[in-house]
Amino acid sequence: MSERPLKFTKLILFCRSLFTVLFSSSLLIPSMGIQPAGAQISQYCQLSAKAIQEKENLRLSALRGKKDHQSRYQKLVKQHAQELQNCRTRNWPQTQAIWLRLYPCDTQPGAIDQIMDRIVSRGYNQVYLEAFYDGQVLLPAAANPTVWPAVIRTVGAERIDLLDAAIKKGQERGLKVYAWMFTMNFGYTYSQIPSRQEAIARNGKGQNSIDVVDNRSQIFIDPYNTQAKTDYYRMVQEIVRRRPDGLLFDYVRYPRQAGSDSIATKVSDLWLFTPAIQEALFRRAKNAKGLELIRRFLSRGYITAGDIGQVDKLYPQEGEPLWEGRNLPSAQKSLLTATERQKILQLELWQLSVAHAMQGIIDFVALASYPAQQQGIPAGAVFFSDGNQAVGQGYDSRLQPWDRFPSSLEWHPMAYATCGNNNASCIAAQVQRVLSAAQPGTNVIPALAGKWGESISNRPSLEAQMQALRQFSPQLKGVSHFAYSWQYPEHDGDRKFCRNQ
Repeated sequence: MSERPLKFTKLILFCRSLFTVLFSSSLLIPSMGIQPAGAQISQYCQLSAKAIQEKENLRLSALRGKKDHQSRYQKLVKQHAQELQNCRTRNWPQTQAIWLRLYPCDTQPGAIDQIMDRIVSRGYNQVYLEAFYDGQVLLPAAANPTVWPAVIRTVGAERIDLLDAAIKKGQERGLKVYAWMFTMNFGYTYSQIPSRQEAIARNGKGQNSIDVVDNRSQIFIDPYNTQAKTDYYRMVQEIVRRRPDGLLFDYVRYPRQAGSDSIATKVSDLWLFTPAIQEALFRRAKNAKGLELIRRFLSRGYITAGDIGQVDKLYPQEGEPLWEGRNLPSAQKSLLTATERQKILQLELWQLSVAHAMQGIIDFVALASYPAQQQGIPAGAVFFSDGNQAVGQGYDSRLQPWDRFPSSLEWHPMAYATCGNNNASCIAAQVQRVLSAAQPGTNVIPALAGKWGESISNRPSLEAQMQALRQFSPQLKGVSHFAYSWQYPEHDGDRKFCRNQ
């Protein structure tokens, strides 16, 4: 506990330093050439079409009850698991992961086997499986102690534990299966619980995240709210009971807003207007003058010279207004006039407010990852590399302080920049920025969006993106790809709507 004020002071200093940071074009790295997809099969540990078809034929035969084919299928699954392990050991990256969402239709016999087989065949040795997303949790409906509904609500399937099954099926194939979870985005269903209204984050305009996010399905919470922390912690405990190989925390931020609102420039832009986060902010005051000025600044978004004069008269026995991060050499009264002090104090109160909002994210992730750490299971945070930037006198509205995350967490930057179908330089630049900020020993695993063998959504093929990142290979030992649905769009659609089953 004694280290917390020091860490918060560092965060305030970090907020101050952001005002002077400029990110120059020198970060951009020239694009590497695109190699033909066929040349990458060995390098990226992908199985041949013949081997893939042989395994799929055996899987289907085994599913129809042919016992000899069942044993042959299991033998081939183990063989491919060993081959994948050997190949990944010899080739960069040593960890190649894919993001996966499961659907109620995946409860069909053999469905998980087919998905995991395809993942192995594409050279992946890790799976990031969505366990909590869009206000739903991947737990059996009949054994779901959380406040969120189960993903699978099909009559007759109440006891099917798809999370547990997917973890085991993946591990049988040599895959490490991480549970991937939305974090501060609790989903629309949470907003419908009457007793949870104070847990929902609000800005100074009276808005919650439904009012500012386009799809109107995202509900972000106050990370200081005890009820929200309790609800999330219980859910994480249930997921950890299934013994995944790791946990990934996504949406470790505040809502992304559009247009001019994408930059927070005043207190009303911040998500500081719920009881718990305000009470925690008030506790950061170190004397009565500090508390009174924090209250006035939060209520109006500014303070005046008159406010400072009034506070001086209210508490004449105190020196300077003080709060965490404002460590003056002496607490005696300043020789400056109230007018001269106004600009200094108003800027410092703004920096305090931003740092307080950011600290809530850092503390929430620490709490969420604790059940995993207790079990020796690695945990990681997923973030945007530009989510922590200062823009003029403001900040990116997401307030995502990823560079303050501890090196004990895996860092998963989403390198989703778009600079053209044949250009990966901006993607490499995002990764370079994260690597430059990471402490030695931090496991950085960038997430790329794309498809093998073709460009998509103004991004080059995965081969080209991987080639651009290979220059960082001494520091990067892992890369992930978003997502299974991008690699197999038809199969994803069939699974989503129970076609061909």
